[in-house]
Formats: sequence, structure tokens, C-alpha cells
Amino acid sequence: MSELRDLYQEVILDHGKSPRNFGKLESKTADAHGHNPLCGDTITIYLELDKDVIKDISFEGRGCAISLASASLMTGLLKGKNMDDAQVLFAHFHKLVSDSNKTMSVNIPTDDLQKLDVLAGVRDYPMRVKCATLAWHTFNAALQNNTEEVTTE
Repeated sequence: MSELRDLYQEVILDHGKSPRNFGKLESKTADAHGHNPLCGDTITIYLELDKDVIKDISFEGRGCAISLASASLMTGLLKGKNMDDAQVLFAHFHKLVSDSNKTMSVNIPTDDLQKLDVLAGVRDYPMRVKCATLAWHTFNAALQNNTEEVTTE
């Protein structure tokens, strides 16, 4: 178990230091801005939608390793997904990080589940759940063309 926890920490640190899909997406068709006032994390999610498919997704922002790693992992997972699949991933992720009884019967590819599992440990630290979910809530706001700033409060 300790080796698995160490691996998860390595993945979080790697994505936190070198986030994937970082930068403004010039071809964006939607965006949203989010803020976690408790720790100062800020994020902007950029989407390029083609009908109901996320053709491209990126983010900009600053924050802790968990916040950046979550955004990095999220953008990698959601690129190419349709909106329905993206909502299923959002629901699974939210339950994964906020509920110790994380059993869900969803049809999500195993690779995607394993990528999300690296952030499961934040549920043991309630203040960190907001760091992990900020990007996901901001993504949801971008999907809905919500121009109000997303906040974790």
C-alpha cells in the first residue's frame, strides 16, 4: 500500500510541476474561470467544442500541486470525449474524492479510472477536496457557458 501511495504522490507531483495541456487555447469556443478562496488556487478552463465532443481542452492558472495535477489529469482524460461521457467522469471523480464509499456502477474505461484514482487520497483531507475539484467544477461551468466565476465556497 505504501508503494502505491508513493506512486500516486509521484504522479501528482509530476503533473503539478509539469502540467499537461497548460496554456490558453486560441481556438476556444467556451471558457470559465474558477477560484478557491481558501488557498488561493485560480484556474481558467478553455474548451473547443465540436457539437457535443470536446475537441480540445486546456487550462491556465496557479495553485497547489493537487489543484494543478487535477486540472492536468482532467484535461488529458476529457479531450475527445463527448459531453455525456464527460459528465459521467465528473460524477465519478467527485464521488471518488469526496465519499469514502466510492462504489459506483458506471461504464468508464479502466485506464480512465486508474488515472483518476491517483487523487482518491484527498478525500482524507477535506480542505484538499476543494483543490482537487476546482478544475472539474470550472469545466462544468464552461460546458454550460456560465460566465460567473466558479468558487469552491
